[in-house]
Amino acid sequence: MTLGMEILEGLNPAQKQAVETIDGPLLIIAGPGSGKTRVITHRIAYMVRVRDVLPYRIAAVTFTNKAAREMKDRLERLVGPHSDALTVGTFHSFCAQMLRRDGSHVGLSPSYTIFDSDDQLALIKQAMELADIDAKQFPPQAVRSTISKAKSILVDAQAFARNQQNYFEERCARIYHHYEELLARNNAADFDDLLMRAVQLLQDNQEVRERYQERYHYLMVDEFQDTNVAQYRLARLLAEERHNICVVGDPDQSIYSWRSADIRNILSFQNDYADAATISLEQNYRSTGKILEAAKQLISANGIRLNKDLFTDNDQGKPVTIHEAYDEGEEASFVIDEIARLVREEKMERGDCAVMYRVNAQSRALEEACLHRGMKYRLVGGVRFYQRREVKDLMCYLRLLHNPSDEVSLTRVISVPPRGIGAKTMRDMADWAQRENVPLYTAMQYLAALNKSGDTLPVNLTSRAVKSISGFVEMIDRLIDFASKLPVVDLIDRVIEEADLEQYFKKDEGQTEAGRGEERWENIRELRTTAQEFNAEEPPNGLSTLLERLSLVADVDGYEESGESITLITLHQAKGLEFPVVFIVGLEEGLLPHSRSMESEDQMEEERRLCYVGITRAKKLLYMLRAFRRGFMGRSGPTLASRFLRDIPQEITATIRAPGPVATPAPRTISRRIKDSADSWETVSSPKPARLALNVGDLVRHTAFGEGVVTGWEPDASDVQVTVEFRDGVGVKRLLLSFAPLEKIEG
Repeated sequence: MTLGMEILEGLNPAQKQAVETIDGPLLIIAGPGSGKTRVITHRIAYMVRVRDVLPYRIAAVTFTNKAAREMKDRLERLVGPHSDALTVGTFHSFCAQMLRRDGSHVGLSPSYTIFDSDDQLALIKQAMELADIDAKQFPPQAVRSTISKAKSILVDAQAFARNQQNYFEERCARIYHHYEELLARNNAADFDDLLMRAVQLLQDNQEVRERYQERYHYLMVDEFQDTNVAQYRLARLLAEERHNICVVGDPDQSIYSWRSADIRNILSFQNDYADAATISLEQNYRSTGKILEAAKQLISANGIRLNKDLFTDNDQGKPVTIHEAYDEGEEASFVIDEIARLVREEKMERGDCAVMYRVNAQSRALEEACLHRGMKYRLVGGVRFYQRREVKDLMCYLRLLHNPSDEVSLTRVISVPPRGIGAKTMRDMADWAQRENVPLYTAMQYLAALNKSGDTLPVNLTSRAVKSISGFVEMIDRLIDFASKLPVVDLIDRVIEEADLEQYFKKDEGQTEAGRGEERWENIRELRTTAQEFNAEEPPNGLSTLLERLSLVADVDGYEESGESITLITLHQAKGLEFPVVFIVGLEEGLLPHSRSMESEDQMEEERRLCYVGITRAKKLLYMLRAFRRGFMGRSGPTLASRFLRDIPQEITATIRAPGPVATPAPRTISRRIKDSADSWETVSSPKPARLALNVGDLVRHTAFGEGVVTGWEPDASDVQVTVEFRDGVGVKRLLLSFAPLEKIEG
């Protein structure tokens, strides 16, 4: 067998065509379960082993570390030792490494810190103080989201200020300006900066751009439907010279518009590259025929898509199970009882089963049912390991040693453990540092030096505070020196010893904390184990790589299959995974589809795509559940069956223990059920008033409170709670959109 035949063996005709199409732009429409990763890795192997492309010239980018890890593992087997020369990783890791090397052109030193969402929020609050804007009137989370969306479409602070459209955006523009100043002061970048600054680097610096274009002759982009404006612009800049760009994705699985993913990227690729070839991967290897038919019928109702005819040679399988429970408690009980039956009678493992839901809050009833019945479970997206207090504390020590300008980390570790340096002392030092235009740690070093020499301090501090600051500075200076010499694990040990962290983390704080000390210390030991992977790198490179890797960890990256526990996971997090048995719960109007989508056809189509993603995670069995009544976010009441249930053909479904047929009333009705003496159920419908479509920044008028601006909103069961800052001294009010007498002020 020739080398080319070996790589192409076992591929279907469409997969083979995709692997052999090497030069020029290529769009691969990859349906769910169609062997997308196999095609990507075999295509790269074909380039290297058959077409003699140097691995050094190939880059492949995707969206999760988990997907990148799977690609690397497969390529190691297909390409062999030369696979190390390939560039395979996430967009963010690719950009982070680019900025480590060349970030000085855009104002970042190689030791810059990547700020996570918590760090960003802390900095947003500081920026709001500098802008003299009340965080109670303008929620920092909403401001952060607005700035993030601006960066995702490559709008910097100056451009945002020029183009602000309303009162809320005017406030955000002021905050954005100070936020960028604080990032620069901290020598830091947030997640969106990694993309925006990488694009800026390539756009504005011809020498750097040409160097990367000469380095990468072939570029592959996985999950292309999830790219935003910045990511697509980055890809086009890299492929600008040779146009050897291959994008792989499926518009039917575009579910991240709230992260600024732009479905238009994949829909317009052929317009951007007029000579692009298009290949559709339509054979599904994952699901049974009936599950696939359910998915096809559901998604066919969408208008924004590229048609493809999915098919499978798998068995037709069992019908899709539709179940209606009375409330969320009964829904959860049914799920856990059915999993127990599958384990007992069908010889399934608990790890074969996943329960998926629209919002994280739905996990509560499921977790309670698991605990009540002794069912082991794993909750994906709970408190992430790297966000646990003790882990973040130690990480901030390491970040400070790597980047002493990182004031967010400095402010956190200055009191871990407590040193008698209070909030007022920190504020006074920070104010003085800002006046002198020096980083906070530099200011502390200067104060410690003045104290040692007996000179007068420029800041009025207590003698106790000065002594504590001097001791802290001496310790950090020693550790910074060690960071340049010690392997990363040895450095962690030295930090723990110098800062006396073991005793601090092991200490239990009262009865409610009993046993938590040992748990915290176990988490520290786990972090130390993680660091072993980077111990062989020359100092301080090991520390830099560790910090970069851990800054970019996502919830699903740590997911590993287990036969012992069922998986509880949101539909968004489930993308890219597959399970023999899938339960989708909460198929009700206002939940799936979500209430936020009701007034927008584009958002409704995305909700349908989200349901489609959930369905196509299932290999053998699929259950779709709804509750007649649901208590959610402090409210309880009857629900409407999701319109998506109507899209599933009756001939491929089976109903279990439902009180009555699943009915989907016409839009804008409220369904309530009345139980009579014969234990039968009657559905009565009454009209529901049309709901306003509001966005953050819209001007509104209330009959009692007057005029105001929308500063935030969040789902509340089948309703939406809006936050409005009213004028004329009325202040901030939180209102349920269905009941509030609001009208939108146009213009």
